[in-house]
Amino acid sequence: VQLQASGGGLVQAGGSLRLSCAASGRTLGIYAVGWFRRAPGKERELVADIAWSGRSPYHVDFVKGRFTISRDIATNTVYLQMNSLKPEDTAVYYCAAKRRSPGKYDVWGQGTQVTVSS
Repeated sequence: VQLQASGGGLVQAGGSLRLSCAASGRTLGIYAVGWFRRAPGKERELVADIAWSGRSPYHVDFVKGRFTISRDIATNTVYLQMNSLKPEDTAVYYCAAKRRSPGKYDVWGQGTQVTVSS
């Protein structure tokens, strides 16, 4: 499985971005996909994840009501729609895949930078 993340950029506070995570290769082996972020000086943290079936989307508390994770079955792409962005959302965002449950996220895409200016 390979993951390709895209969609980051520079946006003003209150703005929106949509991140994409395109999966290729042995995608039938994916159990779930998550979006993580690492801000400068901080540890990587989970932002949202979703089962590969598209069910059971989960969002951490600090993004609930602002971010939405979804999956396009036709294109094997997982999206993270980010609205009402705040400067504290500035980070490198990564998508990752988990291939079993229980299990770890063990397939990672490259990061995409999101910068929110105040």
